[in-house]
Amino acid sequence: MTTLTDADALAGLRDALGLLKDREQVAQRLLDSSAKHSFDPDKELDWDAPFEEGKWFWPPELLSLYDTPLWKRMSEEQRLLLSQHEAAALASLGIWFEIILMQLLVRQIYDKAATSAHVRYALTEIEDECRHSKMFARLISHGDTPWYPVSRAHQHLGRLFKTISTTPGSFTATLLGEEVLDWMQRLTFPDERVQPLVRGVTRIHVVEEARHVRYAREELRRQMVTAPKWSQEFTRVTSGEFARVFSVAFVNPEVYTNVGLDKREALAQVKASAHRREVMQTGAKKLTDFLDDIGVLRGVGRKLWKSSGLLA
Repeated sequence: MTTLTDADALAGLRDALGLLKDREQVAQRLLDSSAKHSFDPDKELDWDAPFEEGKWFWPPELLSLYDTPLWKRMSEEQRLLLSQHEAAALASLGIWFEIILMQLLVRQIYDKAATSAHVRYALTEIEDECRHSKMFARLISHGDTPWYPVSRAHQHLGRLFKTISTTPGSFTATLLGEEVLDWMQRLTFPDERVQPLVRGVTRIHVVEEARHVRYAREELRRQMVTAPKWSQEFTRVTSGEFARVFSVAFVNPEVYTNVGLDKREALAQVKASAHRREVMQTGAKKLTDFLDDIGVLRGVGRKLWKSSGLLA
């Protein structure tokens, strides 16, 4: 990771979005918000209540097979079961990603002043992510679904990324993992068709992740101005490759097997689905617009983002 210097704190730094905000002021506001709006999922949510019959575990329009020929052949019961397994798979993916994020944050603050608001907020975010991971794990255990780990190849790629990632690369990956799921969860928690427990989990996650996105965006903007040129270019390439990994990991093939579908047929229909492509690109649009503005989506990196299916 790059080592931040006193130059990072100089006033007047600008990028395409305008004047960069003071890092310490941003972090202090986020610390104040965390003190007012943080949640203990073990106490906030009713874990003893049974799931409600006939309710979805994820909005049907956000399910991978929605509006495909296979979807149209499925019974309502099988569609509901698919929603439960896809919700469990997304929760499993969230745990994998947040464990990576926590390690990246620890690396990022390793040689920074622990008394700074910037570092204290990073530690607060790590605390949030620990609670989120436990909350997701408890949600999976609450139902009749398995834990859905990412593939062994993606596990190894995650280890590699954690080892070689630069500071701007880490914050780009943070936003990738947070913003697409955040868009989906903002549609989920007010949706009365969805199980109350799932809505409660997504509400907590949306409120707390809004701070994480703000922190990552502000720091990434700064890094893309102050980091060495080689680090900026490395970020473009690694973020594009991580987008490709993320887009594939978003659908766990074992979900289809576990709900009685042919895995190969299901994956082929997801890949061919215009609706699914639109969902993923819409979910990523705020992020890709932001990354484009600050200079991440250039050259080879842009081509990789396009091949991920997250960028039109």
